[in-house]
Order: sequence, then C-alpha cells, then structure tokens
Amino acid sequence: MPHPSGRPAGLTATELVRAYAVGELSPVEVLRDVAEVIDCREAELNAFWQLDLQGAEAAARESESRWRRGAPAGPIDGVPVTIKENLGRAGVPMSAGNAGVEPVVPTRSSPVAERIEESGGVVLGSTVMPDWGMLSSGVSSLHGITRSPWNPALTTGGSSSGAGAAAAGGYGPLHVGTDIGGSIRLPGTWLGLTTLKPSAGRVPLDTPYLGRAAGPMTRSARDAALLLSVISRPDPRDWTSMPPTDLGTVLPPETLDVRGLRVGLHLDAG
Repeated sequence: MPHPSGRPAGLTATELVRAYAVGELSPVEVLRDVAEVIDCREAELNAFWQLDLQGAEAAARESESRWRRGAPAGPIDGVPVTIKENLGRAGVPMSAGNAGVEPVVPTRSSPVAERIEESGGVVLGSTVMPDWGMLSSGVSSLHGITRSPWNPALTTGGSSSGAGAAAAGGYGPLHVGTDIGGSIRLPGTWLGLTTLKPSAGRVPLDTPYLGRAAGPMTRSARDAALLLSVISRPDPRDWTSMPPTDLGTVLPPETLDVRGLRVGLHLDAG
C-alpha cells in the first residue's frame, strides 16, 4: 500500500502550509495523523534509525502557536520532515548503517538539519541507510531490511532507503536523502517519488564533499522545490556553497496544459 491519501498524513507540504495559514489544519493534528501511520507501518517498513515523536510534538506545538499569531518561522513551518541518518543532528547518534562501529554523536547539527529547524520543520527523526551508504538496496548490518511501501517483498533502492520508504509510506511529505551514485535517485525511481540530486554546492554539507549531495525526496515537484529552497541556503562550513536562488521561478503554473509536451528518456549512458 502506498501513502495514505485522503487524510492529513497524505497531503503535500504546499497543501499543509495553505491549510495552516487559514486554520483548516494544525501542525499538531497533522503530526498525530502521521504518527498513526508510522505506528501502523513502521514494524514492516523499517524506515527509522531514530524516531522522536515526543520532540516532534513539542516542535509541532511551537509551530501551532506561531501560525495562530500569524508569524510562521519559514516556508515549511509545521510540516513533518525526516532526515537521513548521515546528515548530523546535534545529540543524535550517526551509525552509518553499520553494526561494526560505534555511532558518532555530533555536537552540532548539519547545515541541512539547521536550515530545516530554523524554517519550522517538524523533524520526526533520522532515517536508515545500508552500511556506509554503499548499497543500492535497503539492507543494513545494523538496521536489517527496509521494505517498499508498495510491496514489502520488493527493495526500496538505496542508499536513501529509509527516506524513500518514509516518503512513499506516508510519513509526512518532506524527506532528505543523500546521493553520490544514485542514492536519492534509485529510491525515487523504484518508489514513484519526485527526487533530485542537486548540483555540487547547491546544498551545503559539513564537511564538503564534491561527489556527494543532499537533496529532496517528496511526492510532488512543488514539494521538492519547496524543500530545496530551504536546505540550499548557504552555510559558512561549506566553501562550495552557492548563492541562494529563487526556485519558485522554475516551476510551471499549476494550470499548465501538458498536452503536446515531449519528454526525453535517456536509455544509454554510453
């Protein structure tokens, strides 16, 4: 079963923000619905390494208060988000998906995590990855097997396996993965998501690594652009950081007529 449509957990981030703005939904209400989905599906999907619903509820309550005052912290205020475990969050162990090493506990959050929190994102927790992020599947010596929400007998792809399962499974609309050779794009393809490996320097990392990128994993192009606009803000820890850009200008209007459009499909990488 894919994501839960027809309920708050299945809404896009852009839909949630619009609903918060007019008081049709609250961040706490949405978080509790997402938590129900997680409770129902997580034993099978195995998307999380660290799940902190108590911390998420506190963040959702703060967001709810900001929306009531008409003062949201940013464009994703109150929206549930997950972050791949190799993107550091202060005080949260980073295992690299490997059972043979002692997890590292960062004292400061990564640029990605900081930008999300500054913008009011409600972080649910850290999603799993295979050992060292070096497999194109959801198999980890520490975490076990992460499964596809569409069919648990199938793989999620990797290495952003937990992020992919969370996105397709309805654990809220916004998820961040990382990619060197396909770790965002493979789960995106196999799970029917909108994903993107950004250009080098578009999303700051700590420490910078020219072959690796962090990027959005969502269920809509507009959500991908929204999340990218947040996590792409520059950070002095990454000397490759690019100046910010208005990603909203690259999106077509919602009323775009797609009839007559041609789509290119690249089948031979040479």
